[in-house]
Amino acid sequence: MWHDMVVSGIGYGEKALRTVLVYLALVVLLRLVGKRGLAQLNTFDLVVMLLLSNVVQNAVIGPDDSVTGGLFGAAVLMAANSVLVRCAARYDWLFRLFEGTPTVLARDGRYDDREVTRQGLRRGVLDVAIHTQGGDHVEETELVVLEPGGTLLVKLKPGDQVADKDDIAALRRVLAGLDRRGG
Repeated sequence: MWHDMVVSGIGYGEKALRTVLVYLALVVLLRLVGKRGLAQLNTFDLVVMLLLSNVVQNAVIGPDDSVTGGLFGAAVLMAANSVLVRCAARYDWLFRLFEGTPTVLARDGRYDDREVTRQGLRRGVLDVAIHTQGGDHVEETELVVLEPGGTLLVKLKPGDQVADKDDIAALRRVLAGLDRRGG
């Protein structure tokens, strides 16, 4: 029993190579799926991600079902991810290659329906992002951008932005001035 738990069924060099190759292939596949795939994870996407992990399991560890083999594969996977993330943070070209570039989904109060559809999004999702940022309608936006990591950024037109602390302070100064004149 202990022998089967600690003795790897394949060599550690092969296991490391398998893990790195599968990791890189999945990174490329996820990149091809697009930004929305990770940012707006719905039920279907979650099922695909769970099944994907099961589908590639044997490609990573081969016929090995030992504890040490599985832990070794996990360690190689985490190390490969760490190296790739650090390299992508250091080299802009690598970051753009794996993460992509921002995508404009609305400009000057109008949706770019072609780009919205291309990213696999619906207007309703964008409307929620606009509401979350303090806007009421797309007409109030200057720009709506889907960032490489899947975040939706909304920039409202100057007159439609919510008041901030500086706006409130300025209003208080005006009211205080009016109070002094009237009182």
